[in-house]
Amino acid sequence: MKYDISHKTLYRYEQPVLQSHQCLHLSPRLMPHQTVLKHALLIEPAPTVRHDSVDAFGNPVVLLEIDHQHDVFVVHATSTIAVSTPAPIAPSSSLPWEKVVDTVRNGAPPIDLSVLQFTCASRLTPPSRAVAEFVAPSFPKSRPMVEAVLDLTRRIFTEFRFDATATDISTPIDEVLRLRRGVCQDFSHLALACLRALKLPARYVSGYLLTRPPPGQEKLRGADASHAWISVWVPELGWIDFDPTNGVMPTNEHIAIAYGRDYDDINPISGIILGGANHTVSVSVDVDPA
Repeated sequence: MKYDISHKTLYRYEQPVLQSHQCLHLSPRLMPHQTVLKHALLIEPAPTVRHDSVDAFGNPVVLLEIDHQHDVFVVHATSTIAVSTPAPIAPSSSLPWEKVVDTVRNGAPPIDLSVLQFTCASRLTPPSRAVAEFVAPSFPKSRPMVEAVLDLTRRIFTEFRFDATATDISTPIDEVLRLRRGVCQDFSHLALACLRALKLPARYVSGYLLTRPPPGQEKLRGADASHAWISVWVPELGWIDFDPTNGVMPTNEHIAIAYGRDYDDINPISGIILGGANHTVSVSVDVDPA
């Protein structure tokens, strides 16, 4: 599948911003089964300084400095991305999950740091007794790794309700567990906290998901949204994606942009401003088959 993606973010400030420094994770990276055919980034006002680089995880990152006064800030990312369907995986054919833990712990064969770093808890994925109790039923002794992770993600899908008003990015994992509500970021962070509590390598993936309107209705322009899911490392298979929000293993309708330890690492737009006071933010996203 080939997709045209538009992601536009508009900030309006109550008072003029005198200076702005921003970090953008909106440029898609090359991924297995995914090719970036075109990408453009429109920024208004035009930055005084722009530096295109790569972060510690290999994601494209754009650093901006705007030194002139402005009360509106617009970032519009457009991309055309081709996504192929990964080879099917039989969940029961993978290694038992304890073997994966042993492989990571003992380093035989030697495990790359790019894998080991994702076994560690992050600020948004801390371990707790509640997390340990929640993950335990999905990981009985000797269960195949992929089967166990798929069971965990399906439990999150069935036991939790998608509710955009229940949480925000600062809501702790234990509160998400108590509420049994949240959004894709919450469900991905919960899954990551569960897996890392077992010392299994798992990373946070940001991107987009093809959505379809209800039968008989036209798709609303700008009504799509960013999405988040997880990727888990299995020695004989590499990194395998799982979507806790929808209880599935992604095929060719998930379009990845970046990955990190959690949302903090790959926040689409983050930065520091001088001035501005209160502000409003509007985001418009479209994901269309090309």
